[in-house]
Amino acid sequence: MRDDFAIFILTHGRADIELTTATLKKCGNTNRIYYIIDNEDKTAENYYRKFGKENVIMFDKLERAKTCDTMDNLQNRNIVLFARNSCFEIARSLGLTYFLELDDDYTTFRSRTFVDGYLNTVYVRDFDSIVDCVLEFLDVSGATTVAFGQTGDYIGGKDSKLYKNKVLRKAMNSFFCRVDRPFEFYGRINEDVNAYVTLGSRGKLFFTIHDVALNQQDTQQRSGGLTDAYLELGTYVKSFYTVMANPSCVKISEMGDNHRRIHHRIDWECAVPKIISGRYRKENKNAKSNQNTNKSAYQKT
Repeated sequence: MRDDFAIFILTHGRADIELTTATLKKCGNTNRIYYIIDNEDKTAENYYRKFGKENVIMFDKLERAKTCDTMDNLQNRNIVLFARNSCFEIARSLGLTYFLELDDDYTTFRSRTFVDGYLNTVYVRDFDSIVDCVLEFLDVSGATTVAFGQTGDYIGGKDSKLYKNKVLRKAMNSFFCRVDRPFEFYGRINEDVNAYVTLGSRGKLFFTIHDVALNQQDTQQRSGGLTDAYLELGTYVKSFYTVMANPSCVKISEMGDNHRRIHHRIDWECAVPKIISGRYRKENKNAKSNQNTNKSAYQKT
């Protein structure tokens, strides 16, 4: 167990059906876990009773809401945005260097690897070692945050384009963070996509690594959490928050095969700056001419 790192599980109204804790235990996690709830959660006592009051951290939701950009004028506060934007302050108060944000509905963490030409699943049993590796990558890459892949990214198996890319310029659902690299989420919903596209366009590095993936229950299938917000706003409105944030590179589209649904589509060629190899650098003939002139003058002197 690291003393500079902790896991934050963001949750609301789900103390009795929270899944991530048991999943982490099954995966061999020994790191500290804190449950981030808000002072509008009527089930707070259930969290204290189940996880211990010292492991449950409550933040003032109304006060945090005053500092967050929901990108609308709606008054409901049944969203995760405020909890996400409270985590850096909470981590600093705990004296942490790193933390990992997780939702409360994860059922597995899996490693994916090619075996005999097939993309096989290996269930995680040493979560602590994975944490060490990801934090090292976070340090050396200079990333703002790093996320695990999601099981849906591997559709297509060995032919999955997302898996072959290994590292993507996005981060969703899980967030490895350094306290000294703070950032904020935006928008009432789709806040993770809004953040990685908006801040990514400004040069911030958001990465998803595909060597490990998490699986979570389907959205809108459980009570509490974000379910009410999803049901109220729908996927069209959800996706349109990212269009509002980044209309130059995001549009509304459809996704899926048999069951088509509205979703955002990001044009990555226009979304984030890229590093161009030095071999494409154009020769500056004027600079070369000046160098030759200066060299000749030096020789004559």
